[in-house]
Amino acid sequence: MENKTAGFVGLGHMGRPMAANLLRSGWDVALWNRSAGALEDLEYLGGRRTPDVADMRDLPVIVFMLPDLPFIEEAAAGLLESWRAAPPRSGTAVVVMSSVSPSGVQDFGREVQQASHGNAAVVDAPVSGGTAGAVDGTLAIMAGGAAADFNRLEPLFNSMGTTVRHMGALGTGSLAKACNQLIVGTTTAALAEAAELAERSGMDPAALFEVLAGGLAGSRVLEVVGPRLVSKDYRPTGPAKFMHKDLSFVLDSARAAGAAVPMASAGVELYAELKRQGLGDQDLAVVRQAISQLSDAHAGSATEGTVSA
Repeated sequence: MENKTAGFVGLGHMGRPMAANLLRSGWDVALWNRSAGALEDLEYLGGRRTPDVADMRDLPVIVFMLPDLPFIEEAAAGLLESWRAAPPRSGTAVVVMSSVSPSGVQDFGREVQQASHGNAAVVDAPVSGGTAGAVDGTLAIMAGGAAADFNRLEPLFNSMGTTVRHMGALGTGSLAKACNQLIVGTTTAALAEAAELAERSGMDPAALFEVLAGGLAGSRVLEVVGPRLVSKDYRPTGPAKFMHKDLSFVLDSARAAGAAVPMASAGVELYAELKRQGLGDQDLAVVRQAISQLSDAHAGSATEGTVSA
């Protein structure tokens, strides 16, 4: 893009460092966030505070990094109303970088196209790499949308990530992210089960993970999440409750494609239980605590059965 100007909506755990990397890469960034506190550091880097998302209507690209599609639709309502009254310039891009429903983002794309009189297009470009990847600018970015739109946006993506791929039509980026979350969510749960089983059996989980890392069970998930599982460090780098949402997208996509996803089905139930236990705002590694509490409940039921007998 010759015009390195963008709007950025949503400055949470991921959005704030992503916007910072755009600013450091020479982008002129208009910023909006529901709470104003997140804007101060970015203003120091050269970002511009914007009173309302609708004020971004004439920017060539507007990035949304909010928790889910309903939040994006709410934040974009005024913007789309403005475009209905006076269309934006042709080639305007709305980039959804949150983890959202593949079918839902297609519906949103049609709404944006209609509201903008065909002048704006949605590209879904969710990310993987966690807050560390967002801070370091090493995110994996999986994009769905028209090839021409992706090509124009590549400089933007390259300012925030190191692995940037066009996956296909609108919605395929979100489907790729759903597949990513299927692997991350179920692998983290399996590691949590292994750690809990090891510790309750008298084995050191740290020693277990060390030997696992040297074999076929070694993975990036083990490398990043393993230490938090061992130390029971559940300070949030990203709320665990979002994994339930993301795995639900896997189930929706599987139903549409006629694919069996038994691991995703089990994962949805486990992360639903995690939320029922009130653990959803903590780090993904807190799935170990959810499993521990399930273990305690199972042990208690077994003891009661023995006493009754």
